[in-house]
Amino acid sequence: QVQLVESGGGLVQPGGSLRLSCAASGFRLAYYAVGWFRQAPGKEREKVSCISGSGSGGTTYYADSVKGRFTISRDNAKNTVYLQMNSLKFEDTAVYDCVTAPVCWPSVRDSWGQGTQVTVSS
Repeated sequence: QVQLVESGGGLVQPGGSLRLSCAASGFRLAYYAVGWFRQAPGKEREKVSCISGSGSGGTTYYADSVKGRFTISRDNAKNTVYLQMNSLKFEDTAVYDCVTAPVCWPSVRDSWGQGTQVTVSS
């Protein structure tokens, strides 16, 4: 069974941190690029971050809005990609999901996992 499951979301105060996980089963994530996307109610889905496959050097990319605050990484032994989110802002509130592709970036129109809710509120 091929699955991609997001987890780690929750409710945090502005300035707080969360670590999201994108765990794969049924295939090896190491060979694929993985992108994180987010969508807030009433807003269009947007790119957040992407990491290229191990064969492509694991290059990382970030949207300008999260650069310097978010860090994407992968643990091939756990078949998981992470998104460390620091200095969270109200604008970061959204459902976050991960998507695989041969190279960065996956299409913004692609969606696979269930997503995980991130809410930044005081």
